[in-house]
Order: sequence, then structure tokens, then C-alpha cells
Amino acid sequence: MNPPKCHAHDYIQWLIASPYTISCTQAALSDSRPIAHDAYSRLLERLEPDSLSLWHDVLPLIDLSSGFLIVDDSTLDKPYAHHIELVCRHWSGKHRAVVQGINLITLLWTDGDIAIPVDWRVFNKDLDHLTKNDHLCQMLQTARERGFTPQCVLWDSWYSSLSNLKMLRQWGWSFFVGLKSNRQVNPDGQGNRAINQVDYPSQRQRTHLKGFGWVNSYKVEEHDAEPRFFISSEDVALNPAQVKQKREEAQQIENYHRGLKQECHAERCQARKSIKQINHIGLAIRAFVRLEWNRYQSGKSRFSLKMRIRS
Repeated sequence: MNPPKCHAHDYIQWLIASPYTISCTQAALSDSRPIAHDAYSRLLERLEPDSLSLWHDVLPLIDLSSGFLIVDDSTLDKPYAHHIELVCRHWSGKHRAVVQGINLITLLWTDGDIAIPVDWRVFNKDLDHLTKNDHLCQMLQTARERGFTPQCVLWDSWYSSLSNLKMLRQWGWSFFVGLKSNRQVNPDGQGNRAINQVDYPSQRQRTHLKGFGWVNSYKVEEHDAEPRFFISSEDVALNPAQVKQKREEAQQIENYHRGLKQECHAERCQARKSIKQINHIGLAIRAFVRLEWNRYQSGKSRFSLKMRIRS
């Protein structure tokens, strides 16, 4: 049997260099070496669809004993995909509506200056029968087994279930996470009520979260939007500047989602089979790591680095 002509690093380098069009045919036309488009297609079907290769890539770039772990999901738009596996209806923060696409859940590590994805999952409940919270627990458990001891864990209100919060408390991990406005709290011993009905004399309020225990809760006023609520496991109260800093750190994953889609073409794969879609996403994430690391070292934007390759 002849050895494969196309390898993972070939596909990753092409994703980094490619400005717009994503297809195996385009990859073959763009490559200076004689690699047929079928070789790229076979690569996506040949690879093992997991995140272990990503972990080997990022291990030298991160500090297990510091930094922050952030969890969030994003919908990869597939508005015209009527025959692509994995595509179904998901909520999209970009469109503020339910759209057709593939849902990607990512665990991101950051120290405030660089954002590195360390684990990821594709939501496919029909096949694996796992919810988003199940994927979250698996990724955090894997992170703990790998030796992570983060300064804090950050995520949005979607993942703030009692079981997830109790898991972090059991491990001794600090957290700063969002809460939905109807979560039941008891700040004054007068009974549980929705957190949006609690009077906040300042940004911070010490409250008892139903089913969990005492936490510091924070009300953040948004311009032209409803207030948002956050809770922290830290005993020391955070001042407004520290709350703002935590939220800015959590926004690192939004920058990652934009870069993954715009610069690494995660949502532009046209293959129909699920294994090809998953492998394309995994290779796009590994491409993002390379761009992000070069951005961190050079001080230039990821977009600028891509354009320098094409010039």
C-alpha cells in the first residue's frame, strides 16, 4: 500500500494560508506540491476524530498551574446544508436566533494575553446521547486529570447548573460564572426569590443560592440591555474593576470563536460525512493555535499574519 501523500500538517498549513475558498479541490490547486484533491479528502476520513492531537500541540504553550479556564459553545453556520450530517437547529449568539448549523463546545485556557483551546467537543446528541453539560463535565474532568489547577473557571449562565457548581466546589476550584435572571436566591433570610428581584445597594450582594450555599453575587448593568448577574466562589469581594476584568477574560473565548470562523474557516467545510466535518473542525482549531501563538510572539494580528503569507 502506498503511503498517504497528505498529512494533517499539510491541511493545517493550507487552512492558515487560504484566504477564502475552502474545498479539497481548491487545496490541491493551491498546493505547490503534486497532492491530488482526493488525498485531502481521504485525510479527513482517515484521521481519528478526537482532541488528543490538539492537546499534544498546546501542552508546551500553556501553564497548568495558572491562568483561567473558559467554557462556551458556538454554532458553525450551515444555512444551505440540507444533506450534511451533524447539522441541526441551534441557537446562534451572532444571529440572535435559532439557525441551522453544527454546535462546537470548547474549553479554552488563557492568561489574559494569549488564548489557547485545550479541548473541544461537537454536539451530537442523536449519536452519543450527551448534553452540553455532559460534554462540559467530561472536558473539565479531563483537564483535572491532565494537571490543571486554574486560578478561576469562567462560563456563561447556560452551564451554571447546581451539579456543575458543586463539582467545582468539590475540587476546590474557584469560579466566576453567569446566572440566569430567574435563579432562586435568598439574600436576607426572607425566602427564595428570583435574583432579578433582589435589591442591590451596590454592585455586590451576598446571597444564598438555592441548593448550593452562600456566594457573592454581582449585578452588572448593561447599556440598552437587561442587567446580567454573576456569582463568584471567592470569599473576598471583587470591586467593580475586578468584575470588569473577569468579564474581559471571559470574552477571550468570543475572540477565539471569531478567529476560528473567519481566519481558520471552521464553518466552511462542504463535506457531507460527519467524520470529515469533525476532522476539519479539529484541524481548524489546531490552525488557530498556530496563528494565535505567532500573534502572541510577533505582536501582529492573526489577519495580518495570514495576509503576509499570501503576499
